[in-house]
Amino acid sequence: MFQPSDPDIRALVDQMTVAEKVDLLSGRGLWKTASIDRLDVPSIVMTDGAYGVRYSTTQIDAGDNDEDSLRAFLDLVGQQGDGSGGMFGATRPATCFPNGNLLGCSWDIDLAYRMGSALAAECQDFGVHLLLGPGINIRRTPLAGRAYEYYSEDPVISGDMAAAVICGLQDNGVGASLKHFACNNSEIERTTTSSDVDERALREIYLAGFERAIEKSAPWTVMSAYNPLNGIQAAEHHWLLRTVLRGEWGYDGLVLSDWHAIKDRGAALDAGTELDMPESKPRKARLHAAINAGDVAPEVIDAACAKVLAFVRKCKSSERRGTPADFEAHHALARDIAAESIVLLRNEGKALPLDPGRPGELLIVGDGAVTPVIQGSGSATTNPYRVDSPFVQIAARAGDSLKVRHLPFSPVAQPDVAASIEAIVEAAERADLVMVFAENEKSRHGEGNDRDTLKLAAGHNALITALAATGRKVVVVLSMPDAVEMPWIGDVDAVLASFYAGQGGGEALARILFGEQNPCGKLSASIPVRMQDIPGWHTYPGEHGRHVYSEGIFVGYRFYDLKDIAPAFPFGHGLSYTTFAYEDLRLDTQEITPGAGCIATLTIRNTGTVAGKEIVQLYVRPIKSGLKRPVRELKSFTKLHLAPGEAKRVTLDLAQRDFQYFDTSRSAWVLDAEAFVIEAAASSRDIRLSITLPCSSEAPALPTISANSPTALVFAHPNAEAALVRFFVSRLSISAAEAMALLAKTKGSFLGFYDTLSWYVGDSVKEADIAEVFSELNQH
Repeated sequence: MFQPSDPDIRALVDQMTVAEKVDLLSGRGLWKTASIDRLDVPSIVMTDGAYGVRYSTTQIDAGDNDEDSLRAFLDLVGQQGDGSGGMFGATRPATCFPNGNLLGCSWDIDLAYRMGSALAAECQDFGVHLLLGPGINIRRTPLAGRAYEYYSEDPVISGDMAAAVICGLQDNGVGASLKHFACNNSEIERTTTSSDVDERALREIYLAGFERAIEKSAPWTVMSAYNPLNGIQAAEHHWLLRTVLRGEWGYDGLVLSDWHAIKDRGAALDAGTELDMPESKPRKARLHAAINAGDVAPEVIDAACAKVLAFVRKCKSSERRGTPADFEAHHALARDIAAESIVLLRNEGKALPLDPGRPGELLIVGDGAVTPVIQGSGSATTNPYRVDSPFVQIAARAGDSLKVRHLPFSPVAQPDVAASIEAIVEAAERADLVMVFAENEKSRHGEGNDRDTLKLAAGHNALITALAATGRKVVVVLSMPDAVEMPWIGDVDAVLASFYAGQGGGEALARILFGEQNPCGKLSASIPVRMQDIPGWHTYPGEHGRHVYSEGIFVGYRFYDLKDIAPAFPFGHGLSYTTFAYEDLRLDTQEITPGAGCIATLTIRNTGTVAGKEIVQLYVRPIKSGLKRPVRELKSFTKLHLAPGEAKRVTLDLAQRDFQYFDTSRSAWVLDAEAFVIEAAASSRDIRLSITLPCSSEAPALPTISANSPTALVFAHPNAEAALVRFFVSRLSISAAEAMALLAKTKGSFLGFYDTLSWYVGDSVKEADIAEVFSELNQH
């Protein structure tokens, strides 16, 4: 057991040679840290797996040579989520849980924790110390290839869900790696294109989820991103890693790079990326040379080595080997998570749930009903040890009088697609209900490959439209990485969004279709009507190596609210087989004041005839804020189960930060508004109750003024006029009344203050004199 004390760790670092330090900071192969046998420092094992443990026996157990390791890595990030053989052939089967895009729709902290615990059990079974997830980059555009890995367009859901997964892992002895820090939101030229984001958007949107997750879960590691941020590689970004992560947030864990993300190893170490992954002989040689040349301070090297050793100590002391994971229990959990997360988008005329005893024919169309798309593509892909077929699970529930049959329809473009659609339409005319499994074209998304359209796979929209025209009831089941366009939405009876539902999705879907489980998932990202409505679409994916986040803080629903654009389905939307009433919203305070938050309570009542769960969303809407802000922002949420007729009182906390915005002129979070409306809602467009809460704002920041500042800005400073009167009385030997009359002449000018003043005083007052007066005001 490797359990050195902190003084022992410092002593170990002192004993290391430069070569050993370089080894320790550089990883070993693809998935391990370096061991130092001379000093009895062991190696630890890490692997991908935000929603399933991907353990490669050839890469981890056998150990490939350098050429094989690079080839294996490149094959890994390019693999398809539904692939067979290849990488899966050398990967141990594990539980494939719902991907982040669906898990986020559960809004369920307990389920996320349980998933983290199950992942930890499989890691312990396999001998893995660190699982490289969860990823919580904001889903600012549904076109992003890795959007399926992430939870939401909102930092509150992202941070809270991630914290729960992390706690589930680490409470059970396996480290987490919160990633990708930060603004890893596109796969196009992903290691070279700079994400150019203004600081306010960074603070309020893109860093906020990381800050929230770190505060609630203290992940053992944070992974820096591939992309440059505002022109500086994320792994080499001193402000991001040292000023914000270490300094402001107090993070004391290990920072490691994304795989092959570091360009300049010395700069990355200086900035705070301690562990370079995976092993790279060229980067090790460059680091060795930089140390010998004195380009990296010895104390920086030693501090980084101590961080790695402390991390190894934590991993080794948390090992719980010898207890096999319960894969059957984990499969059951995967089913439960999917069932809690699938979103019922539309249900006209109560088309769902289905009656298994009803006589007639259910026609199921689409390859996805038999071979479901359970996950996205790339490094996070899991080899599922079993997969529920939706068709099998649906057919198993049908009674003797309900005939269920299946017709294939490929997601791959076919030359005879029109004939295929015609044959399916003919079959549908003999059916009572048609269920279409629609999906994206498989090669058009995933790691390293952003989408260029929100359209479904070739022929799928045409198929759904043709089926809807038959007059038969049509239910659409969508498997998708993120939002898709639905031009047929008004013509079909029901739509279920299953996103990527993991290996238990087929069973989960069947439960919902037949009413064994009431759907309770709600969208954690808006679905636009068309691609052109996406915030920032006009600057996506950037040009000449720079990608401007032109929407600023107005991401997702914040943008649709600001522009008064109706999305196809709003953030937080999700239907149920029952109904809920919101009653008696109360707050524990009469006013928001600096340094204080508030507590909201309300009653939720199940007014329908079946049991169900409701996700209650609490939004804050500012009135007459100091800076422009979103119309409303999610700040808290809870999920509760209610029997028919049952009512429960729920409590939702709002902290001081929930009322503040980040003011870049002050480099601080600021409370500044006339009032706030606290809104209890079923979605961002379904506000049920609200209360207006007055606000006592913080004192406004004093403007920084110079001799060339406009006169209006000068006189906006509360002390400027008095200081200038004193100066003129002394310098010009005039009375205070005369000095005030002189200043009155300058007011209203659009010129700079000194240029305006000089018309009245000539050379008797120098520009440097005014600059000195204003400098004194700025300092105090």
